[in-house]
Amino acid sequence: MGDSQSTAFEPEAIPDRSAAATASGDDSPADDIPDDAVDLLDAPDPAAERDRIRTFIDDAVAAANADGLVVNMSGGLDSTVTAALAVEALGADRVYGLILPCNKIGAPHARDAEALADALGIEHDTVHLQPLFAQFGAVAPDRFDLHDEPIRSGNAIARLRMAMAYLAANTTNRLVCGTTNRSEHLLGYVTKHGDGAADLLPLGHLYKTDVRALADELDVPEFVVEKPPTAGFLPGQRDADDLGAPYDVIDAVLRLGVDRELDAEAIAERLGDDADEETVADLLARHRASAHKRTSPPMPTGRGN
Repeated sequence: MGDSQSTAFEPEAIPDRSAAATASGDDSPADDIPDDAVDLLDAPDPAAERDRIRTFIDDAVAAANADGLVVNMSGGLDSTVTAALAVEALGADRVYGLILPCNKIGAPHARDAEALADALGIEHDTVHLQPLFAQFGAVAPDRFDLHDEPIRSGNAIARLRMAMAYLAANTTNRLVCGTTNRSEHLLGYVTKHGDGAADLLPLGHLYKTDVRALADELDVPEFVVEKPPTAGFLPGQRDADDLGAPYDVIDAVLRLGVDRELDAEAIAERLGDDADEETVADLLARHRASAHKRTSPPMPTGRGN
């Protein structure tokens, strides 16, 4: 593993980008983070997490007797941080990036991902999934029509992306390295057997706000950090709109509600003007309703006679 003070990015290879507007077509900031949103006593030290995750990645690859990792790169924060940590843990020659756009909306993000992969010095390929997705929709029974069904279509695309990642992993004796963070995991903001499928999740214990702090530790390019978080399936789509709050509020609610087991009323009182009780209750309800995404498929216990 490399020196903890160095960075996996080659500065001269990092593209010149304006802030979030270049890739997203929107000039809104990522999230306005109020200084007094919540006393995040549990927020981890980024430098310690950097070392911890690099060790975790190195150990996981060694335990599987694998030759490296495959990372699906979107040009966003989580996949960039994941790829950078993988490079620090294993070396650039053992990390392979897949860039998998499926529509015009994803094209700017794909270009960013290509530039970031170049800056990390990793081998990578860009595969345009639109022909595959179109054929998938064409052969699906009419009752499962994907036309004008953004959630259904998004889930299908996420699963096609993971199928491509596992094809790469199987071919090269590597593990698929997921990029999901704890905020997404706790809210079920992932697709089963899509972005929720992976052999290891290096960021799975970190909230989105923790990932931002880690990005600063890693010297991730500013244009990546400033992008508004988005799934990238629809024009103007933002995580904050899908989830009902920006991540600084989401993480505060989850830290208090899941980690400290406070109820919605107590959390809303703690957060004051930053989150009303209805928003808090909705987020906690989403957490409970998505429990099935965080467990293995159930099976009968014991043995029959």
